[in-house]
Amino acid sequence: MIVTTTDVIQGAIIESYLGIVTAEVVYGSNFIRDFFASIRDIIGGRTASYERLFEQGQRRAIEELEQRAQRLGADAVIGIEFDTGTINLEQTGVLLLITATGTAVKMR
Repeated sequence: MIVTTTDVIQGAIIESYLGIVTAEVVYGSNFIRDFFASIRDIIGGRTASYERLFEQGQRRAIEELEQRAQRLGADAVIGIEFDTGTINLEQTGVLLLITATGTAVKMR
């Protein structure tokens, strides 16, 4: 299955638009990762553990988009966009949210 952030696929003809597909990936807080990220926040620099987490989350969201599009009979998902956010829980901390949205299409 073709998945792309573009609205068209070069050389392909879209036969039908099957609908919007979305995928959400949620990760819980991790004390050790959060601790080292807070140190990086103070001294500066990149936080590799969070970069890996978001990279993994985007891959999983794409996989989920593909599965949901396949259930609709799609050949591709176009116009994919990612969004990230947090869900604050009063007692237990923060959840990280990665959302992917695209359009499932059938091609000729």
